[in-house]
Amino acid sequence: MITNIARAGYGIVFDLVFRRMDTEAAHSFAAKVIRTVGQCGMLRAAALAVSRPAASLQTRALGRTFASPFGLAAGFDKNGDMVDGLGALGFGHVEIGTVTPLAQPGNPKPRLFRIVPDRALINRMGFNNKGTEAAHVALAGRQHRDALVGVNIGKNKDTPVEDAVSDYVKAAVALRDQADYLVINVSSPNTPGLRGLQELDSLEPILRATKDAAGDVPLLVKIAPDLEDDAIRKIGELATSVGLAGVVATNTTIARTPLTTSARIVEAYGAGGLSGRPLRARSLEVLKVLRAAVPEEMCIIAVGGVRDHHDVQARLDAGATLVQGYTAFLYEGPLWAASINRGLERLRRTGR
Repeated sequence: MITNIARAGYGIVFDLVFRRMDTEAAHSFAAKVIRTVGQCGMLRAAALAVSRPAASLQTRALGRTFASPFGLAAGFDKNGDMVDGLGALGFGHVEIGTVTPLAQPGNPKPRLFRIVPDRALINRMGFNNKGTEAAHVALAGRQHRDALVGVNIGKNKDTPVEDAVSDYVKAAVALRDQADYLVINVSSPNTPGLRGLQELDSLEPILRATKDAAGDVPLLVKIAPDLEDDAIRKIGELATSVGLAGVVATNTTIARTPLTTSARIVEAYGAGGLSGRPLRARSLEVLKVLRAAVPEEMCIIAVGGVRDHHDVQARLDAGATLVQGYTAFLYEGPLWAASINRGLERLRRTGR
């Protein structure tokens, strides 16, 4: 009841306030609030009282126990300085990043756009982050461990594609002691040449070198939804042969269908990765293709178009080990994860 009332209230605030704000400015405001929740004992205790996942949702994956199978995808917490607050909001894990070895500003603004009728986003952020050193400081300074932490790593924009291996290795070495798992990001559309690293000849040396650098920390690779099914199978087979712990499926898409919003409006936003509800069907398809191509014990983290507990359960039923969301967080508000956890617990208990 509390979560439903709070979500309804957030919907009003979103329509009256956040919807009228620049998207990135609204994100910055939300980030400040979440950091405050993580730092203030009373606020954190109040959030946990509403959002703590039921014990029945505990999930074993990657050699760890997750409080819930549902977590927050990379892109929201770029630098790892919101983890305490996000954990108090009910996320079973938080994947930070993408983090690059050196700090970089990302692409010019504006670079983040809402497509409200489709509950979607277009972003061309370009791996804006403070670098591995700052992320390490932030993660080492955590006061709580409500959520496990994945670290999504990438190459700097100025690093030549042929030298990408060194950036992934540097990032893995710098952050492995603060990560419950690491993710190689070769699938963002917002860094020139990055998606080409999904070609097997380019990808294999990155996977092997980064796995060595990661040591005992589980390593996964994140793939794009725009790959052909055969390419997805081959990446799954490569990940298996290299000995990766899993695959994250999927990143944002460069496609612009299916959307109900006018093509003229969408085109005005320009290039970037599309996320949210329009990605739901393709992300589920990729999950099914990948699940059939990798061993049963390999972890698959499903992400793309997840809005409610039915979406989460559908991914789990299709073979996902863990599930992530991001875009709906901006539309549903701070108690989104709590609502999903309560829905999952109820679904498992009553079938509804």
